[in-house]
Amino acid sequence: MADPRPSVADFHRVNRGGGLFSESISQWLGAVFALVAQRLGLRPTALTITNLVLGLATSVTVVALAGPVADGDIPAWVVGLLALIGWQVAYSLDCADGQLARVTGQGSAAGARVDVLCDVAAQIALVAALAATSVAQEPSTPTWLVATFAGTWMVNLVTSVMQAGPNAASMVTSTSLPVRLVKLIRDYGAVIFVAALVLAVAPALVLWVMVAFTLVNGGFLLASIAFSARASLR
Repeated sequence: MADPRPSVADFHRVNRGGGLFSESISQWLGAVFALVAQRLGLRPTALTITNLVLGLATSVTVVALAGPVADGDIPAWVVGLLALIGWQVAYSLDCADGQLARVTGQGSAAGARVDVLCDVAAQIALVAALAATSVAQEPSTPTWLVATFAGTWMVNLVTSVMQAGPNAASMVTSTSLPVRLVKLIRDYGAVIFVAALVLAVAPALVLWVMVAFTLVNGGFLLASIAFSARASLR
């Protein structure tokens, strides 16, 4: 008799995307977590909270070790590896909670709100970790850059939430490989992978990572405003 329980593929089939990197790695790992959670009888919010705790713990550790890394007391690769594993597993759990909710029918408005709020909290901590590393490596890091980086970082999260509703719209609808490769710069899984890699190999370059993502997210915000304004005037 066939096993009626959902498989990893069943969970992955209901994923909400996120980009080429996320769909190829994070969502599959999330499907494994969702399967394990389903077999253990856990609710989606349990995965959401675990994602938050792990994400916060990883970012707080990066903040705490930013100074020792800059002073040469701790190898940068140790912190980078910790960030890579912690942030990626936390994000995969974030992918898993939605998959579990959709496959098992446990989705709810309250659960969706908790998910978004936990995402905001985890990303605030991640931004703080990168900013702390930049300041430790380069004390002259401009305050305005840190503030602008922190503000524009949330553009990706806000636009993702907006695109999930009934009025969702995308500026670029093509799903061709070249377009998906370009979109990697806004793929959260790819972004935290690059951030952790820089922490491990060249933490002094975190300042320029902040500059790059400030320009990318700020530019996307302006483009989104123009796109939406044009659509509203038609």
